[in-house]
Amino acid sequence: MIYLDNAATSFPKPKEVLAKIDKCFKSIGGSPGRGAHLTSLEAGRVVLGAREAMAQLLEAGNPENIIFTANATEALNLAIKGSVRDGDTVVTTSVEHNSVYRPLEYLAEHHQVKVMRAANFSNGDLNLAHFKELIEKSPDLAVVTHASNVIGNILPIEEIAAITRKAKVPLLVDAAQTAGSVPISIEKMGVDMLAFAGHKALLGPPGTGGLYIGPGVAVRELKQGGTGGASKDGQPKIRPDRYESGTPNTWGIGGLGAAVKFISKIGVENIYLEENRKMKKLLSGLERISGIKIYGPNPSEQRVSLVSLRAKKIDSGELAYLLDKNYGIATRAGYHCAPEAHQTLGTYDTGTLRLSPGYFSTDEDIEAVVQAIDELSHRTPLR
Repeated sequence: MIYLDNAATSFPKPKEVLAKIDKCFKSIGGSPGRGAHLTSLEAGRVVLGAREAMAQLLEAGNPENIIFTANATEALNLAIKGSVRDGDTVVTTSVEHNSVYRPLEYLAEHHQVKVMRAANFSNGDLNLAHFKELIEKSPDLAVVTHASNVIGNILPIEEIAAITRKAKVPLLVDAAQTAGSVPISIEKMGVDMLAFAGHKALLGPPGTGGLYIGPGVAVRELKQGGTGGASKDGQPKIRPDRYESGTPNTWGIGGLGAAVKFISKIGVENIYLEENRKMKKLLSGLERISGIKIYGPNPSEQRVSLVSLRAKKIDSGELAYLLDKNYGIATRAGYHCAPEAHQTLGTYDTGTLRLSPGYFSTDEDIEAVVQAIDELSHRTPLR
């Protein structure tokens, strides 16, 4: 199989990830923080090691500010619902994922929260003047994606953070598409919260993700329960215990920790350059195919490794089906859980076909995909 759906979940995983999960499965059966026996202590070391590795990768300072969750969706829900109160105002953009829009829609419907959307241009770039205008209205939170999972452009978070800091508005960044493949320095960016997905560019297993919460940022926990310590007291206020009630996914977090160490060894900048090279090779091949419309910023601009397109003669869903059935090529068609991004692109009627090479994709994979799309884009549609 040629796998070009890394924007959804990266595949394959580094062998180090599989080895760590296997080791946890076979020899680390205890719950971290839930006992003084050797296997419980070892489980605690696994989680702590992953937390420290993640903090170092993101240049986030104190590892205690890294909160592990089941995925970026849970992290975004924790950040949004934990910091927004009844009647508050939130500013976001017009290219966000449903993991941002749906919690905000829920709060708008049930808690009278006002949501204001800054405009994005048709190439995905944020209209900074409009964003600044909305921020000057003194909202209670700003939520911005680092990179659109449909369009691929990388937003200038440092510029955005400068605007929100001046207005003293907390900034939450959705880094689901960037953490692991785009250099991130939370200390340099100056963001207040940042959500990440373990199973995408971080090359970890599904069921992992997390949220960075800056020092002094007030966030209410989503759940209460066992944390392994101070059992006679109420819900702890210390981090990360306050936000991690319940037995954690130790094996998955262990795999994520191994993935982060793999990434750190190679260097995020090197991964970005390699994925960018493959993305440009893909774009160069696709641009030579007649009847194909490619969306997003120019290849020379900062963007993640994904390409959205539509063919004039064949529906995107049918194209994805035939790529899989006839060529063994995995892609994704539709709205990619981000319908507002398609409104911005002008593709809301049908969605797009998304191709997302990963670090382990080969040049031969790219060439095969271009050839297959060239052949299919000129065929007679099934419908």
